This record gives sequence, structure tokens and C-alpha cells, in this order.
Amino acid sequence: MIGLKSGTVRLDDHRKEWEEEAQRTITLLKNILGPIIKDIQHIGSTSIYSIKAKPIIDIAIAVDDFDSVLQHEAQLKESGFHYRPKSNLNDQILFACGSHYDGTGDIQTHYIHIFHTNSKSYQNAINFRDYLNKNISDAKKYENLKMKLADESKNCTNRENYIKGKHDFITSINRKAFMSTFLGKKIKIKIDRKIGTFHPKFNDIYCT
Repeated sequence: MIGLKSGTVRLDDHRKEWEEEAQRTITLLKNILGPIIKDIQHIGSTSIYSIKAKPIIDIAIAVDDFDSVLQHEAQLKESGFHYRPKSNLNDQILFACGSHYDGTGDIQTHYIHIFHTNSKSYQNAINFRDYLNKNISDAKKYENLKMKLADESKNCTNRENYIKGKHDFITSINRKAFMSTFLGKKIKIKIDRKIGTFHPKFNDIYCT
């Protein structure tokens, strides 16, 4: 089952249908936005195969500019993707799906996170997923934290505390995931002697 009542937290065992729904959603978004999309991927806990997750599908889209997406707002809404301007951050805009947004109920099913192409936030979302899918012990630590926070959220009715409680762990994994992207690669170090700083570039120093 996909979806969760607004404001609540429930963690389910990983389900094959989450990936199937993510791919269905990706296809639909590609049909609407076409070449505006520079990259699109399934992210979030439902994309991490070894852990429990809230049954809400997160999709990340990379675009060159947000205005090109907002020009398709009416078409996106017709297909069930509702623009959430109050939830926007400086580095992303958000669309969401579910009866909570179309006024017929109180269920949230999908979040569509739209980032600028090659932005740090977009790369963090992808790297976080890839790192935890490769590092099961850290993935299980994340699952244990999520279960603890869900239990502490007063019968799973306080999602804000649940979200805030994950922040430090996510930050630490993002650092590990970023460093892991350099393993086995060559980088070039440019030293600025005047200000005593250096700027890493690929292709010169081998990282292990």
C-alpha cells in the first residue's frame, strides 16, 4: 500500500511495489516535462532496499531552471502533482500527491523534489541512497534511529519531531557518501599560496 495519513509516521517493511510505483511516476513526469528534465531518480527511504520506510514515494528531478517547471503547473495538477510553494526551500521546489492535496481525503502518497541540475542537494539525495544501499550496517543504523523516533512520536502522530531527529544522522551519512564518491578516483589539487587554501580537481591524486 502506498500512502500515509498527513502528519503521522508509520514504517513498513520494504516492498517491491514502491519501486514499481516510483518508475510509473517517473514515466508520467517525463511525459509531462519532457526535455526540461535533465535527470530524474527514485530517492528517499523507499529506494533503500534493506530498511523499513514510510510508504511515501520520493522522486528527485534535476532541471536547469524552476520557471520552466512552473509553466507546466496546470498540467502537473491535472495528473495529480500539486505545487506546494509554502514548502519550497532555496535550493528546491516541491510538488506532492495524494487526497490530502486534492481535498478528497487526508492521505499523502508522493513528494516530487525539484532541484537545480548538479546542485549539492540533488547530489546529496542520490549519494545518500547509493551509499546506504552499499553499506548495509549504516542503513540498519538509520532504520533503528527511524524506528526509535517513530516510537517516540507519541503513537506516530508527530512527524516534525521525527524529521528533526534524523537531521544529524543524515548529515553524517551525506559526508560519508560524499567522500566515498572520491574513492578510486584521481583528483588534482591546486594550491593558492597567497591565501593558503587548496582546490581539489579530478585526475591528479589517487584517493583510496
